[in-house]
Amino acid sequence: MYIAIAGNIGSGKTYLTELLSARLGWEAQYEETENPYIGDFYDDMKRWAFNLQVYFLGKRQRQIDAIASREIECRAEGTGVQSVVVDRTIYEDAQVFATNLHRVGVLSSRDYTTYMQLYRFTEANLLRPRLLVYLRASVPTLVSQIQRRGRVYEASIDAAYLEGLNRLYEEWIVTYDGPKLIVDVDREDFVTDPSAREAILERIARQIDGSC
Repeated sequence: MYIAIAGNIGSGKTYLTELLSARLGWEAQYEETENPYIGDFYDDMKRWAFNLQVYFLGKRQRQIDAIASREIECRAEGTGVQSVVVDRTIYEDAQVFATNLHRVGVLSSRDYTTYMQLYRFTEANLLRPRLLVYLRASVPTLVSQIQRRGRVYEASIDAAYLEGLNRLYEEWIVTYDGPKLIVDVDREDFVTDPSAREAILERIARQIDGSC
């Protein structure tokens, strides 16, 4: 079983993953950052965007397949297998980030069509999360949290880019038909407000039960 945390850059996914892992005693699995195409992508985005996204797609598939194997083992043996909290999802990879690359002209229509065919086949055959937690945040909140954590490689992210991603997140989340919880980060600042943090953790805990 796994819970998936979704949200834009700076929404607090990694922090919430850490909190849930500690609260539930579950394994935390963080967003994949190692990709052999990243350097080439930034040198020539149009040439390498398809390769970059397909690599991430494959990594995400293997991640969820491994979690599914644990669940099968748990049911077969009747033993407890540690569940997982996942930072970022395969759905965002395709519906938000790959789609954004296509909309801004980096990923060609031909490559985007091929990629989405691969994604739809992969997604249809993957274990779905017990609960998807979507962290909704306005651009000012995202910018504030990005600045607060001070990651050098995020310094060049601009508001227009975040706004474009936010629009795609909102388009996607209304179509997601599995169990989901939407957290309004603007109103529930779980990063700095302990009471908001506790309330969100309790809401999530109430929506899940068991360990397998």
